[in-house]
Amino acid sequence: MTIKQVAELAGVSPAAVSRYMNGGPLSSEKKNRIRRAIEETGYRPNLTARTMRTGIMRQIGVIAPKINSDAVSRIMDGISTRLRESDFMPVLGCTGGDPEAELDYLENMQMTRVAGVIFMGRVLTPALHDALSGMQVPVVVTGQKFEGFPCVYHDDRYAMKELTALMLRRGRRDLLYISAPPEDPAAGLARWQGAEEAVSEAHSAGIDVRIRRVIADFSAESGRSSMEQILAEGTAPDGVLCATDAMALGAMAALLARAYDVPGEVSVAGVGDSWAGGVSQPPLTTVRLDHRLCGEVAAELLLSLIEGDREAGEKQIRLDHIIVRRDSL
Repeated sequence: MTIKQVAELAGVSPAAVSRYMNGGPLSSEKKNRIRRAIEETGYRPNLTARTMRTGIMRQIGVIAPKINSDAVSRIMDGISTRLRESDFMPVLGCTGGDPEAELDYLENMQMTRVAGVIFMGRVLTPALHDALSGMQVPVVVTGQKFEGFPCVYHDDRYAMKELTALMLRRGRRDLLYISAPPEDPAAGLARWQGAEEAVSEAHSAGIDVRIRRVIADFSAESGRSSMEQILAEGTAPDGVLCATDAMALGAMAALLARAYDVPGEVSVAGVGDSWAGGVSQPPLTTVRLDHRLCGEVAAELLLSLIEGDREAGEKQIRLDHIIVRRDSL
């Protein structure tokens, strides 16, 4: 089976099939016809010949801080789905949160001639800024807003501000905030700033409310231990906000183990809309960040850069969020 035969079956030109395989611009109608022809024939391009001709692999490097994360898995799902439509294959590198590993992966992926890189950002250090600026292949950042680089991100600060305001409307006045490490600009810093902003506005409106902050490490166990520590001090809050669903589920488990009524005595909420929060008892109120969409949009943006779209290189795309109110609040 050749590209010419696929084109004849789809009723398009071989050039149109080539553009489809390379993620180029085509009408939806032509894309659908070509996709059906490829599915019917089982056509696969000769990737080795294409690599020898162009010098570039049909691969996209994806650099993630960890893989045992619901958010990362959803982002990867979105990336893989969009890349598959354009006949690209993702190649994953996991840094374990090590800044040196980030730099190593960027260098090694460029040396292996991937067509581009999707980088799940954490902290934009001077060394990372220099490495990203010096990349000879397109790079798109997800999860953080890195100034000067194309990126796809959520407004973590405003999301937590809305969630905190909802907690205050519930009548909660003694809040505990279980925070991710502050070194993380989005989950650690921006979300805490959003909670602070909501409390500050409440103070300005004459509402007497206090908020305490403890630092945890993203895990359910750290949420549980943080909550147990506060309860051991004999100062139980009436509202618990957590930077992630995992920490919120851990905190809620600690409260229930001490026979606190959730949400009668204490309201609990998190961020992430993980599957576990939907089946917990009570189900967890949370902020839904569409991580799968984040992956799809990041892949689309990167493919535009690969095609030479200069305007794509200046795009910083902020995605919306939704508060999912369940029985824990």
